[in-house]
Amino acid sequence: MDILLIEDDPRVADFLMRGLQAEGYAVQHRACGQTGLIAAEGFARDCRTRGASGVVVLDVLLPGMDGLTLCQALRQRGHDVPILMLSALGESHERTDGLRRGADDYLPKPFDFDELLARIEALMRRAGRPLDRALPRIGAVTLDRRLPALRLGAQEVALTARELALIELLLAARGATVSRERILARVWQADRDPLTNVVDVYVSRLRRKLAGLDPRLGILAVRGLGYRLPLPEGGTAEDHSAL
Repeated sequence: MDILLIEDDPRVADFLMRGLQAEGYAVQHRACGQTGLIAAEGFARDCRTRGASGVVVLDVLLPGMDGLTLCQALRQRGHDVPILMLSALGESHERTDGLRRGADDYLPKPFDFDELLARIEALMRRAGRPLDRALPRIGAVTLDRRLPALRLGAQEVALTARELALIELLLAARGATVSRERILARVWQADRDPLTNVVDVYVSRLRRKLAGLDPRLGILAVRGLGYRLPLPEGGTAEDHSAL
């Protein structure tokens, strides 16, 4: 299932993208109204052509073109993709205006992330599209972030919060090398190397847990660069599902 997020606040956009990707959604992002409208038209056409589920998550206050105008323009051009509007403007007339211009739902900021997920799911049900979110995979091993744990058949290995963040980061790279600096910044929110082997320790933990489920899986150290989670032998990027 696909999400087009049109949100200009980089902190909000980063938080929503990471959360939605971790829930199994494929997320595109635009930060202004004008590019957002172009992207929304392409997104709507693509969803219709592929018969795929999709929702546009649209902020009201955008540079270039506000979300209300964008929503109205999208509807006037004949696109029926579900639209969930987000806004810090919580007045009832603002919500009414958004709905009248073609939005399917309206969520005032600040909001709970679980409520956002519930509203996206409701829009997809209302549109008659299946909710088929697959768990992220590493080869045959699945990652269930809600527990969090790694699974292979009936076998299950629990993950800590840091281990979960690290495996998600490596998975998102789809076989490419992730630098130690990026790992420290994303998993530990560190802006400098703490001169410890904390990354090595957590990589070793994940290696053992992956190998315990499938000895063919591992995390490679790339000298002087960082770490990568290689694709299974003979596999493609599809063998590591996107987060």
